[in-house]
Amino acid sequence: MSSLLHITNGDSFTERLNTLKLGGDVITWREMLCEGKTLTNVGSESFWKTRFEFLNKNYKVSKSSFIEKTLKEYRSLCNHKQQDQIVLWFEYDLFCQINMLAVISWLQQHRKYTQISLVCSGKEDDSDKLYALNELNNEQLLDLYKNRVVLDQDDIEYADYVWQLYCSDNPIRLENLTDFKNYKFNYLESAIQTHLKRFPSIANGLNIMENNILDLAIAEKPTSKKAFLHAVLENQDNLGFGDTQYERAINRLKPLFSSFNPVRLTKKGKEILDNQTSYYSCLQDNNVYLGGALKYNFLFNTQSDRILKL
Repeated sequence: MSSLLHITNGDSFTERLNTLKLGGDVITWREMLCEGKTLTNVGSESFWKTRFEFLNKNYKVSKSSFIEKTLKEYRSLCNHKQQDQIVLWFEYDLFCQINMLAVISWLQQHRKYTQISLVCSGKEDDSDKLYALNELNNEQLLDLYKNRVVLDQDDIEYADYVWQLYCSDNPIRLENLTDFKNYKFNYLESAIQTHLKRFPSIANGLNIMENNILDLAIAEKPTSKKAFLHAVLENQDNLGFGDTQYERAINRLKPLFSSFNPVRLTKKGKEILDNQTSYYSCLQDNNVYLGGALKYNFLFNTQSDRILKL
């Protein structure tokens, strides 16, 4: 078994990484911990039980599929005990950054004496664009790999600490973090700020993603649901969500649309977007979690950029 292990952010990049011939074994982290309830003890029986219940209820993931895709890969990670170097491949967005924290938290617990390094794509040139790993050419990827960042004990403990806060029942503790710059995670601060904006806004009861969906319905004037989904995926800032996540979000907001072919908002949808009325009571659900916190127990004040507990 190689002394080098790569942990990637998803299957499509795993395929790409295998073509780069960097040596070592590759494990794919198949989770979306930015959605649904999370527990601090990554990899425990209660952790996986909680995750399966969420994925099964909200994304119809079957038990056999969960075992085959997620747990099989996790068990493979558990069996890789000999490596003295582990390289993490993640991206700048919220989706990736939360998964990254969980993986580091697990490594801190189970691979104490292994060197952990991070390859994280994002700002790769002078433009404002942030790049996913698969958007880079081989030369750029090899360059990122060559310049990968070795995490020291302080970095690892900090990532674990942020993960504990993410899993706590009070996001205000996350909001009070101010020392991101002291550690080697260039994109973590903006990811956490985006996470906090996923709590419903005081103005209209919708969060940053839901407001953006309504906004794009008017701004882009999509002619079909497919075109709408494409526009949303292309204009999602640093959430890093996939089409199934957005289909679920659009479905939640369905009563605010009069048509999807072409895409049009109802009168109420426009009023909510203009902050004339709130949709909070229609969306409120006491079983929706963001990390360890109940989504509808908190409100986000867009004027002060602060979280309020209800």
